[in-house]
Amino acid sequence: MKYEILNRPAFSVLKIELDGDSVFSEPGAMMFIAGEIGVETTTGGIFKGLKRKILGGESLFLNKFEGIGEVWLAPKIPGDIRYLELKGDSVIVQDSSYLAHHGDLDYSVAWKGLRGLLAEGELFWIKLEGEGGVWVNSYGGMLEMELRHGEEIIVDNFHFVAMDGEMDYSIEKFGGLKSFLFGGEGIVA
Repeated sequence: MKYEILNRPAFSVLKIELDGDSVFSEPGAMMFIAGEIGVETTTGGIFKGLKRKILGGESLFLNKFEGIGEVWLAPKIPGDIRYLELKGDSVIVQDSSYLAHHGDLDYSVAWKGLRGLLAEGELFWIKLEGEGGVWVNSYGGMLEMELRHGEEIIVDNFHFVAMDGEMDYSIEKFGGLKSFLFGGEGIVA
């Protein structure tokens, strides 16, 4: 499998060349396919699909593209796309930032905490774990940050894209009551 991210960073699209392998994407992400590509809509297991739908607010389904040819995908919002390789580890992804994945990955939900309900009306993020890779997207360009052990940063929930699955995080109210109500920052991770 080869891939290329075009039109970066504002209106990125993802071109994936399949050579008999497969890729999964969120519903509605396909721009077009070319070649001998089969498309199957799957839950990835009915119980896993129901868990994503009920707990994470995600679609019950994923689209699976398999064969020889090209699959072109685009995020629902204009912005950048990045590839995150997984080698037996995990990544937590903002639900609106998931675009596609490949390989032997378990696609499930990660507990955001009760404050997540206040922040966005959601309690869960997406968790991908195993061998393979995931493509994530953002509104606008992305800034990748490497944190040293013990280092902390504050990220607005609406600008969060993804993090290592083993990272400790908390969701909290930002600033005092005035900042929370009128400052536009609200809840942060």
